[in-house]
Amino acid sequence: MKYRKTFLVLVMIVAGFFTISCGDDDDETLTMLFWQAPTLVNPYLTDGNKDIDASALILEPLANYDEEGRLVPRLAEEIPTVENGGISEDMTTITWELREGILWSDGTPLTVEDVIFTHRYACSLGSPRSACSLIQSVKPIDGSPLNIKITFLSPVIYPYDLFVGASNPILQKKQFEDCVGDAADGCETENRYPIGTGPYKITDFIVSGSGMNTTSVLTYEINEYFRATDKLFSKVVIKGGGDATSAARAVLETGEADYAWNLQVDPQTLKTLEDGGKGTIEPAFASLVEHLIINFTNPDPALGDQRSEWSDGNNPHPFLIDPVVRKALSLAIDRGHIAEQLYGPNGRATCNMLPAPPQYASPNNDGCLTQDIEEAKILLNEAGWIPGDDDIREKDGVRLKIVYKTTSNNSVRQTTQELIKGWWRDIGIETELKDVDQSAFFSRGDTDNIWRFYSDVQMYATGSSIDPQSYLSGWQTTEITGSENNWMDNNIPRWFNEEYDDLYQELTQTPIGEDRENLVIQLNDLLIQNYVTIPLIDRASVSAFNNSLKEVRVNGWDSEFWNIHEWYRE
Repeated sequence: MKYRKTFLVLVMIVAGFFTISCGDDDDETLTMLFWQAPTLVNPYLTDGNKDIDASALILEPLANYDEEGRLVPRLAEEIPTVENGGISEDMTTITWELREGILWSDGTPLTVEDVIFTHRYACSLGSPRSACSLIQSVKPIDGSPLNIKITFLSPVIYPYDLFVGASNPILQKKQFEDCVGDAADGCETENRYPIGTGPYKITDFIVSGSGMNTTSVLTYEINEYFRATDKLFSKVVIKGGGDATSAARAVLETGEADYAWNLQVDPQTLKTLEDGGKGTIEPAFASLVEHLIINFTNPDPALGDQRSEWSDGNNPHPFLIDPVVRKALSLAIDRGHIAEQLYGPNGRATCNMLPAPPQYASPNNDGCLTQDIEEAKILLNEAGWIPGDDDIREKDGVRLKIVYKTTSNNSVRQTTQELIKGWWRDIGIETELKDVDQSAFFSRGDTDNIWRFYSDVQMYATGSSIDPQSYLSGWQTTEITGSENNWMDNNIPRWFNEEYDDLYQELTQTPIGEDRENLVIQLNDLLIQNYVTIPLIDRASVSAFNNSLKEVRVNGWDSEFWNIHEWYRE
């Protein structure tokens, strides 16, 4: 099986993209539509949910999160805790026991050597994952093929980040051992046809087109070595590309497909399509927040290699370094309008980067829920940003013009952009909108990605896991991304704040409980009240399912396909 890229395939896909004709018994084929096209199925090389979800049919972690955010064992026999002896009382070790008899799809047994290798592989990528910096060793216990002990450099309050969730699956050492470090991106076969322990395996992976016109078709069949095959579909087909509305229509109105992924479609359209009676819309809330990221460095292309480089604080943004400008940008936005008109029941206006779980949601920022154009104008006037002849504000020869970048060819994001552009124009700020194809936006290998940040503002959605420590680590000074670390770290705005750094270090030493919750709220508030990020919408992951599918348990905390081995058709 090899990757094929031909003009003929592109014509076939585009001509009948949402027409389902598999030549098989429809009851035995599960057809899923992704309006963003998966281009690989290795979660360690992407942050794109489209690719992570496509991999979740094949690759498994030691444990998943269920729909309520609870840990459930997958490749592990049980979840380690202090009570069952799996976590040491000093919180410096965690021991996992693999389930006995787990086989890879090539028939070979899963062993602790695969787990050890996966850790080495992830860290060889220059990964920003906290697991790489916090772990002293990952070793078997007395040569056991099933028990593995992770030793941390210091006590870790929440030791479940490594090997948990669809973003952190176990890779087969035998297949990937020549793909470590710089070799990883070049392992085309491994990254598109991984050997896994999950319910399915890929038999064909076709990618066509490029940029905004990328499409793909992934064909899966049953992994005969999976531990429970009685409910599995004989074939699964993921069709990637097109647009979210057409995908929704194919499930809800015409019944041509079984599942439509991540439906960023206006609520009125979704409701009309759902009235077609073939399927239902299922929102799953967790902590996914659509937000704006502010660039604290200068993205001027004329700077060459210094473009968007922090340079120890010596390359500040010409106007976004001013907190008044950042605050005005936030004040001008009507989040309630965006939520009501564009998301409906599938999105809620938010002023926090951590809207959930509830114990971590700050009560201190709700003022952003009220749009205040006049207050934004007053603040800018007082700070010396004065409207010119064209009503665009200037100060000391610097003009308030923003390049605002996002991804995704869907109506919700594009309409959000247009609304915000209009509101910013109302307060005297000019905005140039720029759309980037998702395959470039979320690819670390592309020069127009979110990490390089070659714009003033960018918009996308991210979310924390159940414990927010790892998520919050991304705004530390040590995580500022740039050419020195090959843009692999996660402080994308290039924000420097010593108070944040100190509070984060305190968080890493504070056990679960009220004190930890208060620290999380303080860290969130520093981000919000310094306008490092401007939260917009607490987004549900919205999908459409054919009415015939059973045992689907929508999940905002993990891949939506976390329990796809239990899905069946009635």
